[in-house]
Amino acid sequence: MTFRRSTLAMAILGLLENGPMHPYGLQRLIKQWGKDQVVNVGQRTSLYRMIVRLEEAGLITAGATERDERYPERTVYHLTDEGREVCRTWLAEILTTPRNEFPEFPAGLSFVMLLPPEAAGELLGQRRESLTKRIAELQDELDTKVDGKPIPRFALLETEYQLAATVAEAEWIDGVLADLASGTLSWIPGPV
Repeated sequence: MTFRRSTLAMAILGLLENGPMHPYGLQRLIKQWGKDQVVNVGQRTSLYRMIVRLEEAGLITAGATERDERYPERTVYHLTDEGREVCRTWLAEILTTPRNEFPEFPAGLSFVMLLPPEAAGELLGQRRESLTKRIAELQDELDTKVDGKPIPRFALLETEYQLAATVAEAEWIDGVLADLASGTLSWIPGPV
C-alpha cells in the first residue's frame, strides 16, 4: 500500500522511534516538544485517524492495551521496520527537495492589487507587528532551559529555521512598506 507522506504521519513515526506509545502520549509529546509549531495536529481525531491509516498501511502496529483506573483503555502502538524505513525515506526527501507548499501569505500577496495601496500598507504593517511578537516568542523558545540546562541545538533546529524565516519575512515587509510610503510601489486597485 502506498502511503501519502504528511508531516503528521512523519511526526508519529518519528516519535515512535523512541519506543511504543499510546495516542495520548504521542499528542502530549508533539505539544511538549513544540512540534505542534511545525506539524498540523489539528484536533485529536486527526491524530487518531492518522494512527488508523498508519496501522492499515503496516507502518505501525497495535500492541498491548494499557489499563489505568484514572483513564480509559489506551492502545500502545509500535513502529514497524517498514514504518522506520518509510520515515527515514520521507525525512531524506523533505530535507533534500524544496517543494512549493502553497502557504496562504504568498497567495494573498498575489491578489493585493485588489486593495488600495494604502489599505495594503496598513494590513502589511499589522502583519509586521505580529511578526515582531512572533520573533520574540521564537527567541524565547531558543533561550528555554530545562532543569537549568539549555536544550540541545539539534532539538531546536526547526525553531531556528522558523526564526530565520520570520526575520526574513519581516525585513521583506519593511522594504515593501518603505516602497509603498515612498510611492515607488503603487497600483490602481481593481479586478485582475
